[in-house]
Amino acid sequence: MKVRKAVIPAAGLGTRFLPATKAMPKEMLPIVDKPTIQFIVEEAKKSGIEDILIVTGKNKRSIEDHFDANPELEQDLEKTGKKELLKLTESITNLGVNLYFTRQPHPAGLGDAILRARSFVGDEPFAVMLGDDLMTDKVPLTKQLINRYDKTHASTIAVMPVPHEEVSKYGVIEPADEIEPGLINVKSFVEKPAVDKAPSDYAIIGRYLLTPEIFEILAHQKPGRGGEIQLTDAIDTMNKTQRVFAHVFKGERHDVGNKEGYLETSIEYGLTHPETKDELRNYIIKLGRELEKNSKQN
Repeated sequence: MKVRKAVIPAAGLGTRFLPATKAMPKEMLPIVDKPTIQFIVEEAKKSGIEDILIVTGKNKRSIEDHFDANPELEQDLEKTGKKELLKLTESITNLGVNLYFTRQPHPAGLGDAILRARSFVGDEPFAVMLGDDLMTDKVPLTKQLINRYDKTHASTIAVMPVPHEEVSKYGVIEPADEIEPGLINVKSFVEKPAVDKAPSDYAIIGRYLLTPEIFEILAHQKPGRGGEIQLTDAIDTMNKTQRVFAHVFKGERHDVGNKEGYLETSIEYGLTHPETKDELRNYIIKLGRELEKNSKQN
């Protein structure tokens, strides 16, 4: 069956970015001039996804507004002759995918957010795309997972190696064997293990291709770490009755879920943006010289 649906959880409180996220969704924080969630939606489109469900929460209405038309703005841009900005604004509304929205009433965990998509997904395979991870590769990561599914017809989770001291921040896999280059048969999935108990350094990185059987498991899943319904726990349960593979991502991952990663991503994107790349590059060179000079003086 063709993979044509994706679920984007966007109901988190964004506490790591307070006070900015007190009234604004963290998913709307811009990388230069584009909200992070738009990168995710664009990846879905490039991967051949047709229908996207965004699971939101309270104070997240601006996400829906961002992808909707803004007649007043568009009329003003047309009136003032700002044709390029008008084209840019209209392109967000006309992305070529069908967007749907639902709410997660309480922050009960990623697994609970995915369960909200049960009626939307039905009996189809679907992608899950987390907004904290922006991926860069010749072939979009979600498309890579879809390509794996087309061959195996099994759930496949994106992973990549992380520094061993950081494994406690992630869901981690216990590999069995590599059945072909970049595709791992998995013994178990562990949510945020202690560093000394981690079964490997392969971390789950925010892209999943799941079969619909996950919903029945989530419906009966007991709260796990943090008292929340953990998607990793449900995937581990599913792995006991049907194959769940891990796909090793070899592209570039940008973690925008923390301040340092967000700033680094903004700089890197700014260095490729046609309106900012030259001046930003010159500024970084100048700043680097000043920092080096100050370091020598100290």
